[in-house]
Amino acid sequence: MARTFRYFEKKRRHRRTISRPLAIVGEALFFTVFLLGGVVGLIVLYLTLVVPQWESNREFVPHSCTVLDKRIGEKESDDGPLYRPEIQVEYSIDDEKFVVWAYDIWAFDTTGGYSAGKEEKQRILDRFQKSARYPCWYDPDDRSRVILQRGYRWPLGLLFILPVAFVLIGSARLIYLVFLVGRSAERRSALVQKAVQLAPFEPPNKALADYPAIPGGLNLTDSPGTTLAFRLPISSTPSWIMAVTWTVSLIWNGIVAWLSVVAIRGHLQGQHDWPLTVFASVFAVAGVVLIVYAVRQSMVTTGIGPTLVEISEQPLRPGAEYKLFVSQTGRLRLRRFEVSLVCEEEATYRHGTDTRKESCRVSDQTVFEQEDFEVVRGLPFEVNCSVLLPEHVMHSFKSAHNEVNWRFIVRGQVSGWPDFERSFPVLVYPGTNGNGAA
Repeated sequence: MARTFRYFEKKRRHRRTISRPLAIVGEALFFTVFLLGGVVGLIVLYLTLVVPQWESNREFVPHSCTVLDKRIGEKESDDGPLYRPEIQVEYSIDDEKFVVWAYDIWAFDTTGGYSAGKEEKQRILDRFQKSARYPCWYDPDDRSRVILQRGYRWPLGLLFILPVAFVLIGSARLIYLVFLVGRSAERRSALVQKAVQLAPFEPPNKALADYPAIPGGLNLTDSPGTTLAFRLPISSTPSWIMAVTWTVSLIWNGIVAWLSVVAIRGHLQGQHDWPLTVFASVFAVAGVVLIVYAVRQSMVTTGIGPTLVEISEQPLRPGAEYKLFVSQTGRLRLRRFEVSLVCEEEATYRHGTDTRKESCRVSDQTVFEQEDFEVVRGLPFEVNCSVLLPEHVMHSFKSAHNEVNWRFIVRGQVSGWPDFERSFPVLVYPGTNGNGAA
């Protein structure tokens, strides 16, 4: 009887490839653990950090109390002694007298509220004088619970970064795996093509029916130019790249700052945590690299103005000549400015459970180049040129595992600024006489 579930695919020489269903199951279990770990972490942090602080700040009843005594609580840990302020207070509610040791909401936990820095705890105690009365807040559900200090410990919010990351990674990958289950690569490709054909809000496109393996390119012709027929869209908007880069940089360096403060405070107090110091140093180096990259992206985005490319006709065909208009704004000294038409081939394949993509540039044709000139603010550099698409070149192509993409690339070498490169995709159809056919 044949097995309905195969553990391995066909044997290749001395190795076997694990079956695709088994690989998906294993990967799903792995990322389910990621997701559940993140959810459990969020629940634990919420119950232990958020709820106590919220209750003490929102639900505790204002009152007053008398300070009877004060001391510094001490607890031994693997990294050395830890301390917390403890103040003995007396107060009465409805003729019922209470005498308790308290300070903030963490004092009710016999293991909570401790941290390094004995001098800091002593400064807190110095603010309270014996036999003096101070405002306090008590728990209406348990009147023996009282605090002398309210507020939120916002740095503790950084602890949520790790479980949130686990939830995002786990859920995103599981959604992707659900899409893969029961669908071959050919089936997924057919679904995409069918969705394009059935799009109710798109105008009919005869070219899609004639060339089903060529991308539709509807967004390549929906923007008219001011000088020529079509303005080409840019592949990625620099402002979005800058925003994402700065967001990642700020989050990363926020974590680095928190780790650095903890490590430096420990060294100043004689508690040398060298593993934490090394860990924070490695993170700090990566943080500096992120900041440098973010600054570079900001310089390219804000200092180097927009690049516009317009073309006389879309789509392109092999053997035909087209007019091209390029405009570069900003205030910069260009050592070299170049416009090229390139063709790149991409191959996507699966290696085990990983999806890999490799690309190769098969053609790079220089359309225009100029050296050593200056662009003045308010007066953009504009150039009109022509491009001849060679005959017998491969047309644009897209399938489940292979792509052939054509694009104009504008490169600039700027004095005193980072170099920049901007990409503008175009569509190439087979020639009317068969040129460019696969």
